Amino acid sequence: MEERTGMVTMKGNPLTLTGHALKAGEKAPDFEVAGNDMKPVKFSSFSGKVCIISSVPSLDTPVCDMETRRFNKEAAELGPDVVILTISMDLPFAQKRWCGAAGVDKVITLSDYKTADFGKAYGVLIKELRLLARAVFVADKKGVIQYSQIVKEVADEPDYGAAINTVKGLV
Repeated sequence: MEERTGMVTMKGNPLTLTGHALKAGEKAPDFEVAGNDMKPVKFSSFSGKVCIISSVPSLDTPVCDMETRRFNKEAAELGPDVVILTISMDLPFAQKRWCGAAGVDKVITLSDYKTADFGKAYGVLIKELRLLARAVFVADKKGVIQYSQIVKEVADEPDYGAAINTVKGLV
């Protein structure tokens, strides 16, 4: 498995990402993660929709919390052709509890805890922590990556505007 060191840092310390670094123009790999009901969810089940895929280390941290709330707010204005997925290693029932407490009802939270299938396929699995790096991908209705950002410092927020503008150009 491909490894890349120094693409992301935590408090300035370099971390290692495993998996292929996805770029715009590449086909979005299919993956299987767990839904809040513990049932498997495949990315291919969202075919025909524009997808924002936001990966975060943990919903129980301040920046991940802010990011997911922000995408939930944006989702209301993007319309029915857009799906926003937030993927973390948090357990599905913890994600469900967090969404309820945070009032997040438009973002679909998914867990990569079992096999790290998403993390490896999208090149965002942090080897040292077995957490996902903070990243945002936008896939068009045909499943082609149109935008990709891996946030350098895990405690920083992504470029929401660039991701949202990409989506608006696709719907």
